[in-house]
Amino acid sequence: MRRWILAIPALFLAWSGLYAQEFDADFEDATLRLDYVMCGDAHHQAIYFQRALKTSEWAGRRNNLTKPLLEGNGQIRVLDPETGACLYANSFSTLFQEWQVTTEALHVQKAFENCFQVPFPKRPVDVEISLVDTHRKVSSCLKHRIDPKDILIRRVADNGLSSAVVWQGGPLDKTIDIVIVAEGYTEAQKGKFFSDAQRAARAIFRHEPFATLRDKFAVRAVFAPSHDSGVSVPRRGEWKDTPLESHYDTFYSDRYLTTSSMQKVYDVIGTTPFEHIIVLVNTPIYGGGGIFNSVTIMDSDHPTFNAVLVHEFGHAFGGLADEYAYGDQEETPYPADTEPWEPNITTLHDFGAKWQDMLPAGTPIPTELDELDTKQDVRRIWHTLTPEQKAQLNLKLGVYEGAGYQTEGVFRPVQECRMRINECEEFCPVCSRALVRLIDYYTE
Repeated sequence: MRRWILAIPALFLAWSGLYAQEFDADFEDATLRLDYVMCGDAHHQAIYFQRALKTSEWAGRRNNLTKPLLEGNGQIRVLDPETGACLYANSFSTLFQEWQVTTEALHVQKAFENCFQVPFPKRPVDVEISLVDTHRKVSSCLKHRIDPKDILIRRVADNGLSSAVVWQGGPLDKTIDIVIVAEGYTEAQKGKFFSDAQRAARAIFRHEPFATLRDKFAVRAVFAPSHDSGVSVPRRGEWKDTPLESHYDTFYSDRYLTTSSMQKVYDVIGTTPFEHIIVLVNTPIYGGGGIFNSVTIMDSDHPTFNAVLVHEFGHAFGGLADEYAYGDQEETPYPADTEPWEPNITTLHDFGAKWQDMLPAGTPIPTELDELDTKQDVRRIWHTLTPEQKAQLNLKLGVYEGAGYQTEGVFRPVQECRMRINECEEFCPVCSRALVRLIDYYTE
């Protein structure tokens, strides 16, 4: 991509100037934080606006303003009230929507916090936030007016928390900005947190395509001291006093580590400019999670830290789906009559929009697994495989059944990938292409 830009610098500069001109016409170099509550159950949902805040800088993209590259499970749009024209849009997924397909949601109503950032408008705008169901149909929508001169928009002040630059690949307005937030580290463990944050950044940038494109990222770390060391583990009866109220056993799954207190996450980040959040939890217990354009949350000290962090960042940053299947669910998030928005899985409903263009001529659809991947648990023998065998499983493109938690009806691009098993070191070609496209979308 860089060579192509250098070949036609005049055109690139013209485009860049146009993007900057469009941004400056409608927005300040500041961030509007919008807090919402999403609530309901398996059959009903509602969105309620809570408050608006202003921070000092805008760290998000200044080009490609009006159309997200990936659809996500919801979108937030900033609209011109007079014309209805979209001025800015971003997509996301939520913990609330994950909860809606659990058994608990069949008989309990719950509320979940969500925070979103948009560029701060120069004039009154309408903000529209919508959620979609598994069939990609809008299931809930809220539209409300924001006047930038509203006296109740609170200015976010410096919270005085310690922070550090972990990696700076370029200027703020040219990079994808990640913030790593401390959870469960006491004041005495501040040094450990900043060391762990450096380790997290190294883990991500050790993998392609992030390694080659690391100059398109900036990483900062923010330390919030915790009263207790560690994190809550409800199944053990252990509840810790930590800044972000994170805990295991989300949706009664042992390894699902999350926080429902997103406002506290944003309050801790304060005025630090960011686009993507990694919450680093001071614990050796296996677990974590990644929610697209919301948060990556990860244990700090389990032996699988490097592999799992990159996997969860693939969810939260890249919008990549899980490629494993561990038993069909009663209500699949990927019905057969709908093509998933995630770029690395397909129901074959609209496979032409996925990796069909990457398949070698004559590839059968579906594609049969190699014998190497059918007669044994490949995870247990991965370390014994030759580089050639690993490449066969990781690089041989096809349409392999079993992905998105379903053993039937959902397909993945390769037999083994970073989004399928922890043992596989690399993303597959389809995931890698999707990540490169997204990085270019943010920065070019």
